[in-house]
Amino acid sequence: MNDFKKALTYVEPSLKREQSLNIEKMTWDNIGGLEDVKKKIRQAVEWPLIYKDSYRRLGLNPAKGILLYGPPGCSKTTLVKIIANTSHASFFMISCASLYSSYVGDSEKLVRNVFQKARASSPAVVFIDEVDAIVGRRGIGSSGTSDSVQERILSMLLNELDGIEAISSVLIVGATNRPDLIDAALLRSGRFDQIIYVPPPDYEGRIKILNIYTKNMPIAENVNLEEIAKKTELYTGADIQNVCREAAIIALRKLQNVEFVEMDDFIAALQVVKPSLSSEMVNQYKSLVEKYGSGTKS
Repeated sequence: MNDFKKALTYVEPSLKREQSLNIEKMTWDNIGGLEDVKKKIRQAVEWPLIYKDSYRRLGLNPAKGILLYGPPGCSKTTLVKIIANTSHASFFMISCASLYSSYVGDSEKLVRNVFQKARASSPAVVFIDEVDAIVGRRGIGSSGTSDSVQERILSMLLNELDGIEAISSVLIVGATNRPDLIDAALLRSGRFDQIIYVPPPDYEGRIKILNIYTKNMPIAENVNLEEIAKKTELYTGADIQNVCREAAIIALRKLQNVEFVEMDDFIAALQVVKPSLSSEMVNQYKSLVEKYGSGTKS
């Protein structure tokens, strides 16, 4: 039996070969902070698989879709990578790069094929990256007029999510920086059931992120991560990763056989790596949270 189990790790199902993705191995511990967000996503992704009998007994239907929104660099894509690694479900991805074609009808055909393969290999997760770029609001195109390609893709996507052909054991996960640019029909219940805000890291979250990115870095005793966390108020998770990387490079420039990264190196890195966010941008997202909700209160 062990031989068969080992063989399964080498032989990939034929339905997944065309959509095979080389996804970095990650776990929930790779994200610092965002505890409420992680809890909500795990409930939507893992609970229907773990507690299948309980869902059936209580008459619960698993969520069809989750939309993650928030500022760039705040771990939305990382969360999806973790879903792909931990859900033990087939994983498929739709992105702008793979979707748009110069041939009429090819984009809709690709969407249809992805959902057919997801149904056939369920349980499955379909990730739609940059949802606002793929299916924006109808009547708004790049020139201010209707974008017929976007509208056809939107119609196909709505049909797959809520059409005559049932979609079961397939979870749709979307990611966007601008939920206000997505067509309202896609955001209603039964399509994207849960809209979850992925915020910039707070003080505690920044400390956890710094611990993650300095875990394999030899840092000197004078390095105070709490102090660095205080100085990174408007920094995203990606910004903090760049700060740690820049600090190591600054230490290397001073001495190629350097043993430790000093606090001065981190202070110097903060002068090089500036925050991606601004107070104005944070206020804009607060307005979006008021409109769409945070999705993490329950």
